[in-house]
Amino acid sequence: MSKVEEAISYFKDKYNCAQSILGPFCVQYGLDKNTALKLATGFGGGMAGFGRTCGVVSGAYMVIGLKHGMGIKDDIKLKEKTYQLIQEFSRRFTDIHDSVICRELLGCDIGTTEGKQFYSQNELFEKNCLQYVKNAVEILEDIL
Repeated sequence: MSKVEEAISYFKDKYNCAQSILGPFCVQYGLDKNTALKLATGFGGGMAGFGRTCGVVSGAYMVIGLKHGMGIKDDIKLKEKTYQLIQEFSRRFTDIHDSVICRELLGCDIGTTEGKQFYSQNELFEKNCLQYVKNAVEILEDIL
């Protein structure tokens, strides 16, 4: 199964968008799957449903950090590399979707009852979010 297929499978299995991005990459970069899924839980829906930074974007940032991040007593250049890759990811995602902000991407605030209804009635999971997951993984695979 490809990483795109794995991420989509997570998302369809009710894991949030951030979990769906981190899940396929975590073990490869040194984090066990259970811990990764727990870690990413609060980042779905634009930071716990607040509609801020999209969960696929947050998940991608975590993946980049796992591979290139600065750990204990690591060289400061690793932080710089991580920031560069996060900026590159953000630019490329924005080039495709015009934003990295959940409520802007969806055209609604899923933190409200009205927003949840809009999300559901307009089938945004199928029409938008699956594409965000797919594109995030594709960008990650390209820049990592």
